Formats: sequence, C-alpha cells, structure tokens
Amino acid sequence: MAETPARERFPPSIRFLAWNEAAERFSYYGMTSVLALYMARHLGIPDHRAIAGFQIFTFAVYGMPIVGAFLADRFLGRYRTILWLSFGYVAGHATLAAWESGTGLVVGLGLIAIGAGGIKPCASAFAGDQIPPGHDALLGRLYDLYYWMINLGSTVGTLVIPLLLDRVGPRVAFGVPGLAMAAALVVFWIGRRRYVCVPAGGDAGSAAGAPPEDRAEARAALLRIVAVFAPISAFWALFFQYGSSWTLQADAMRRDVLGFQIAAGQVQTLDAAFVLTLIPIFATLVYPALDRRGLRVTPLRKMSAGMFVMVLSFVAAAAVESALAAGGRPHVAWQIPQYLFLAVGEVLVSVTALEFAYSQAPRRMKSLVMGLWYLTIASGSLLTAAVAWLNRFQGVAYYVFFACVMLAAAVVFALVAWWYPASTRTRAAPGTA
Repeated sequence: MAETPARERFPPSIRFLAWNEAAERFSYYGMTSVLALYMARHLGIPDHRAIAGFQIFTFAVYGMPIVGAFLADRFLGRYRTILWLSFGYVAGHATLAAWESGTGLVVGLGLIAIGAGGIKPCASAFAGDQIPPGHDALLGRLYDLYYWMINLGSTVGTLVIPLLLDRVGPRVAFGVPGLAMAAALVVFWIGRRRYVCVPAGGDAGSAAGAPPEDRAEARAALLRIVAVFAPISAFWALFFQYGSSWTLQADAMRRDVLGFQIAAGQVQTLDAAFVLTLIPIFATLVYPALDRRGLRVTPLRKMSAGMFVMVLSFVAAAAVESALAAGGRPHVAWQIPQYLFLAVGEVLVSVTALEFAYSQAPRRMKSLVMGLWYLTIASGSLLTAAVAWLNRFQGVAYYVFFACVMLAAAVVFALVAWWYPASTRTRAAPGTA
C-alpha cells in the first residue's frame, strides 16, 4: 500500500516574512480605515473630495511599485529595497500622528506611499524566492498563507484603529499604526540571515545574456501577463471603495450591535473576516469538490468567476444606497451582502493573481511583473478618484455606474482568459525560477 507523501514544510524564513506582512498590513489598513473619516470629520473636506483624496492616495501607493521593482531588479535587490524603504514608511506614520493639518496629511501620506508602494512588488516576490524551484504546490500554499496574514493584520487594524479615532483622537489613531510598522521592520531585520536573496541583475542584463529565442519568449510572456492584468483594473476601481464610499455610507447608517455603537471604520473588518474564512474553505472544500466533478480549476477560471461576483457587490451597495436615498436609516448589517461578494471576488481574483503573476513571470522580471500587477490597482484607483472628483454620479447612480463598468470588464477578462495559451495557463514561463 503506497504511503501518503508528507506535507512539505515552509522554509524557516517564511515565518519572519509572514509576521512582517501581518504587522505591515495592520499599520496600513489600520491607518486607511480612518483616513476618509479623518478627512471628512476632522479636516472638513466634502465627502466626494474625501473619496477622491482616498483614491488618489491609493493610486500613489500602487503606482510606486514600478519604482520599487526597478530599484530591486536593477540595483538594490529585494531585501535591501524592502529594508530601506520601510524607514520612510515609519516616518510617514509619524508625520500623520504629529502634524494634524492638511499639509501634514499630504506629507505623511506621500512618505507612506513611497514606502508602502515601493516595497509591495518586492515583498510578494521575495516571499516567492524562498520556495525552491519545482515546488509549485508549496508556492500556491505560500500565497494562501501570505494573503491570510495580510487579512489577519488588516482585521485587527480595522477593529482597533477606528475605536482609537472615535475615543482618543487622530494622534493616537495614526501613531499606533506607526508603531506596528516599526515592529514589522524589526521582525524583517531579525530574519536577515535566513533569507534566500536573489541578487539584483536588471531585466536588460538578463535579456542581453539570453539567446534571442529566449528573449522573444520572455517578452511574449510579459505581454500575455499584461493582457490578463488590463481588465482587472476595473476590479480595483471598485475594490478599495470599501475604505472610502462604503465607509461614508456606513457612517450614515445605524450601527448599534448588542447595545454597543460600532465605529463606521470598523465595518471594513467584514472584508478581512470573510477572506480569512473563505480562503481555507475554497482551498480545502470548494476547489477539491470541483476537481472531483471533472471541472479543472485553473487560475484564470478562478479569476473570471471572481470578476463577475464583484459586480454583485456594487449591486448590493446600490440597494443600500437606495434605502438611504428614500429617507430611511437602515442598519449597517445591510452592508453584509456587499462585503461577502467583495470578499469572494477578492479570494478568486487577488489571491489567485499573486500566484499566477509569480509563476508566469520570467525569472529576472518577477519584481517588474509584480509592479505591473500593482499598476493595475493604481489605474483602477485613479479611475475612481476621477469619477468621485468630477461628482457626476451621486447616490444610487454612483454605485450602478461602477457595477456596469465591472460587468463590461468581466466580459473582456473572460475573453482574454479564453484566448490565453492553454499550454502556459498553469506552468511557469521560460526562464522562471
């Protein structure tokens, strides 16, 4: 009788990176959970401008990964890029806590955008570097763990920080995330002797040293990845609105739960809580059940389904807004369906895309591909910022507009996924580690 293969263990370095990620995400999502509310309540910025400001900051955070990827791949390597940019990240939180004004907001958010955005493509790719070549199953488990830790940190952050804003004030609400980011930096530094560090080499140097046919294949692989990423921009145009328009929506709703008044920013915890629950459910129950029924679960099929599910989140949000527009004051529990659809879409699209992007990227271009992934988030956030700033859609029409944009993008993505070469859907591109 054949023995069941032992479950592979993660390398020792992963525990440092996992807890670094959790602490960093606590700092980031804790801060962003109160950002729109801080602008609207404490700085007196109109709601639509607060939404636009939130999304412009998100655009900056997710636009910076291209710079971080360039520094990592060309000059510093991933380890040193993460280490040094993290110091600026901490400084940004300190600025927000110490300088309560519009100018302090701009300076602090600028530093955080440089730090948080710059390390993003390096952090996920650096985690992938720790997995030995040929261990694809372990790589998939790594990104499940990675995303689980992201949501652990964000869950705690979005529970704690909105309470601090309401009960203590913005100095402490912004200061605590700064302490969490400092802790993340220390944890990352402690694990330094255990990491696998791929040296900086630069994409150009890698391509020049490769045979022409390999260079052409690497470029083709990059273009295929870009084609997959492009329609996902619409997904991100909707996704991060749980921190802006959805939070301001919650601020207008009843929020009493078992005799306690919950903070509007705390409602965001629903996303992380659902994701933490859904990741193991999908990994251990849903995907195996589909496989047993002969339906092959590929990354592109997961992502296609997630794009269509995301449409439903804004349909649900429009229904809530309709009740508010009619003069009612519904309970914040009405937002649960939109958060559930949001979380399902996140698990199917975002979690899967991390694994897909890393596995499909040529070896010396992994940070660049991760940077391109984050650029899709930036472009989606810029779209949202523009729509909110122009203020052409208000109330129910605002949510219906984004639901229609998402539906169109989901159809385009499904066509791209159908076109994507079958032989490369689940294997790494040439030159991939």
